[in-house]
Amino acid sequence: MDWIFVLEVLVVLGAIVMGTRASGVGVGVWGGVGTFVLVFVFGEAPGEPPADAIAIILAVVTAAALMQAAGGIDWMVAMAARVIEKRPRQITFLAPLTAFFFSVGAGTGNIIYPLLPVIYDVSYRNNIRPSRPLTVTVVQSGIALAASPVSAAMAAMLTLTDVAPYNLGLGAILAITFPSCIIGIFVTSLVVHD
Repeated sequence: MDWIFVLEVLVVLGAIVMGTRASGVGVGVWGGVGTFVLVFVFGEAPGEPPADAIAIILAVVTAAALMQAAGGIDWMVAMAARVIEKRPRQITFLAPLTAFFFSVGAGTGNIIYPLLPVIYDVSYRNNIRPSRPLTVTVVQSGIALAASPVSAAMAAMLTLTDVAPYNLGLGAILAITFPSCIIGIFVTSLVVHD
């Protein structure tokens, strides 16, 4: 029985390696090949499709597309640029914090991409090494997903923690993750600040 488990692990790892080599659509194709082998060769029962996570991802992508089409992202970038340009010496703190709130509201870290040129420009014009605010901003975009009530990461966290013995609902999780993320951003900004 142990050797079957080892073979199944090798199938999963092989599918991951082949998927990363193929990239793009190949990731999904090799994931499907690996699942096919596990189900039809090893007789593993297929799991339920992650319908909740897929619905959240579709909702986030649709909302981001509508926001882009309506000019909302351009407006958000203009507002962020105003905030950042008002206090350029504080860019190492303000840029990641502004991008954090954008990421939390959108449920995706991809919302920060239009902000990166603004952060670079303001840093460069004020003789601040652009890598400092950019690094913290990019890192926080991943951290923000733990504090976003509309992210797929939060949906996954809720399915794991909204059961006994944890019984942590959305409010309890946000009460932990949101302040933790803010504190983490400030501490990281202090470390990389001039």
